[in-house]
Amino acid sequence: MSDDSTASEPATAAPARTALVTGASSGIGEEYARRLAQRGYGLVVVARRRALLDELADDVRARYGGTVEVLPADLGTAEGLTAVTARLSEDGTGGSAPVDLLVNNAGRGDGGTFAEQDPGEIDAMIDLNVRAALHLARAVLPVQIARRADGFEGPLGVVNVASMAGEVPANPGGSVYGAGKKFLTVWSESVAAEVRRHGVHVTVVQPGFVRTDMTRGVQEQGMPEFAFVSKEQVVRDSLVAWAAGRSAVVPGAQYKLADGVLRLLPRPLIRAVARRMA
Repeated sequence: MSDDSTASEPATAAPARTALVTGASSGIGEEYARRLAQRGYGLVVVARRRALLDELADDVRARYGGTVEVLPADLGTAEGLTAVTARLSEDGTGGSAPVDLLVNNAGRGDGGTFAEQDPGEIDAMIDLNVRAALHLARAVLPVQIARRADGFEGPLGVVNVASMAGEVPANPGGSVYGAGKKFLTVWSESVAAEVRRHGVHVTVVQPGFVRTDMTRGVQEQGMPEFAFVSKEQVVRDSLVAWAAGRSAVVPGAQYKLADGVLRLLPRPLIRAVARRMA
């Protein structure tokens, strides 16, 4: 897989490949959809807002000439999750192409003091950020393992979008979000070790702040420019890491440095800082 995301011409002569991207209507998910289409993937785009998915699909078809299947679904609901897991379970024997790459990108970033958070919002965030990602991967990985056993030679696997918020030992104001992303990271790296012998790659991506709708609040508070990594870099770095079989990637030099510092700092010191921030 090439890591060149700047080419403007449509991908041609690429083998038939299909990627399913959740949260594809905007932000990082939309960028994944565009770059994968550019690389020759047919797409299944998933999000709640059908109108935005239709706009994306029309533009991708016009630019890259590939196939785009629009699958509106709210992954925080049983109905939406069932619809998408059913699509991921397709093995190619029916009318739909099997999914070569699942990008688990959909998520929500509700925050606030835990004792004051609405229980319904807590459940909704866990359902989308954690439960949905697990069920979607559980639907597609057995199909991918079986395809590899049957002799399929192309790249197969899952990209899970977590966050550097999960690497901070104490995260006042973002306890549920950060803990959910930490769960996603540990689970993802464990699954990566399990499926590697089957020739299936699972990669977890740990971005810092990215300019998307989810981070609009911190953008309006005047967060300095160096604190942000572009969605283009997040997608480029993660697809390169996935193709190389790496189980984790931190996009952006500033966040690679931050990740290293967090691993070295004594946890009591981090907790003391967190108490002052709370």
